[in-house]
Amino acid sequence: QVQLVESGGGLVQTGGSLRLSCVSSTDAFRLYIMSWYRQSPGKQREWIASVNARGAPTYLDSLKDRFSISRDNPKNTIYLEMSNLQREDTAVYCCCAKRKVGDRVDFWGQGTQVTVSS
Repeated sequence: QVQLVESGGGLVQTGGSLRLSCVSSTDAFRLYIMSWYRQSPGKQREWIASVNARGAPTYLDSLKDRFSISRDNPKNTIYLEMSNLQREDTAVYCCCAKRKVGDRVDFWGQGTQVTVSS
């Protein structure tokens, strides 16, 4: 069973920045498409961004100017750099892994809470 562990969440003021990390327990990490999602209370889970095995990113259009996804395969880690955070960015942020485009997600992390206050 692959474990994904997120970190880096916390309380930040409006306009601030955070970097989230997601570490995988498997060295096969490099083969997976890795993604970030978020979910706010009362809302559906929202896809933020993905990075494929070659490191090519894709983004939700509305977030691509403020959020950046990257991966470090030797460290089995992906990152989500978030800038100019707004109150509506408050959510639990989760990473996940799947082998191929179109596949269901194979593994989910537990999530890390991001709270943006004014």
